[in-house]
Amino acid sequence: MKVSRRTVLAALAAAPLAAKADEAYILLGSTTTTDNSGFLAHILPLFEAETGIKVRVVVAGTGKILRLIERGDVDVSLTHFPEGERRLVAGGRADARIPVMSNDFIIVGPAADPAGVRAATTAAGAFAAIAAAKALFYSRGDESGTHEKERMLWPSAPGTGAAAPDWYRETGAGMGATLNIAAASDGYTLTDRGTWAAFANRGNLVALFQGDSTLANPYAALLPSTALNPHAKRGAATRFVSWLGSPAGKAAINGFRIGEEQVFFASE
Repeated sequence: MKVSRRTVLAALAAAPLAAKADEAYILLGSTTTTDNSGFLAHILPLFEAETGIKVRVVVAGTGKILRLIERGDVDVSLTHFPEGERRLVAGGRADARIPVMSNDFIIVGPAADPAGVRAATTAAGAFAAIAAAKALFYSRGDESGTHEKERMLWPSAPGTGAAAPDWYRETGAGMGATLNIAAASDGYTLTDRGTWAAFANRGNLVALFQGDSTLANPYAALLPSTALNPHAKRGAATRFVSWLGSPAGKAAINGFRIGEEQVFFASE
């Protein structure tokens, strides 16, 4: 049975909100996209000022963050890989998945666009054009949410490591670093809108394809299983998740701007 975000938040709100002495801070696992874009630097001081709860952050690709949640090494996470998040909840490794916000992905590449990505009518078609042209493409290759989305878009897997074709390069790095490499080499890559908006070192890179529904990029919070991880700071972590879904939290999410552009949209 599908449980609505509102129902989960209501249950969280009904839980005791007072943080115990050892819950004066929480450990948040979050993606490089929220860090590179400046979103965390914007939102966390607002939460801390309102609640007095400090937030310490572990920044990594979504794959690593989900493993931290599974082991109970963080108190709460903010990631963007729905399939992986739901698997943890279904497997009893996390107690709840709460939608928080969304934005979208963009395919960027050299302005000359040798693969003809601009002419594509779907995101999958754009990736097929890159593969057909054997145009230089940089993958994060780090099991991040962006990497997982990219894997879904190829008409057939390019291969990894020694099996990868010469035009397909894995950086093993975060979004900002991958954009830097693509910009220096006139290559294509897939990026989230937030990091792209904050990225200043674009060189010849331009946005070539966006707007396809398959490029939607939802973010959700996960709470680790308390049965498996009784040490997790559930009280303070619950307060953080509840705040994200509150009017103040939604206003903070929607109010984050890069230049004049809103790059994250709070979930309803």
